[in-house]
Amino acid sequence: MKNLILTLALVFSTLFSFAQDEGITITVTIDNVTSNEGKVLMALHTSETFMKGKGIKNGESTIEDGKVTLKFENVLPGDYAILAFHDENNSKRMDFHENGMPKESFGMSNNVMAMGPPQYEDAKFTVADEDLELNIRF
Repeated sequence: MKNLILTLALVFSTLFSFAQDEGITITVTIDNVTSNEGKVLMALHTSETFMKGKGIKNGESTIEDGKVTLKFENVLPGDYAILAFHDENNSKRMDFHENGMPKESFGMSNNVMAMGPPQYEDAKFTVADEDLELNIRF
């Protein structure tokens, strides 16, 4: 009887610990990449990480026929934004002209292209309890 109770306790604690780590999947597609050279890098950000470095989840994808698809898995509910850019020369960073304008194509969630640097409030979206599919345009 003692072994049965311990086994059941272990099973339930394992089930609940897995459930806490699972979130939703965000599938991001970009279908207007200008060439198949290099890779597309994407980062999932919170308001605390947006435009300040790496995201809370990061990924990269090779380009086929001007299209990439990348998944961010186990994303917990909350507000997020995605930044993406075409790293044509595989430098792992955005390259800029002398005047500060980007040399490489970029985009963000909600596809807002305002003058000046991207703003979190423009790119923000909410993750609830269902998987999401987003399309970002360069």
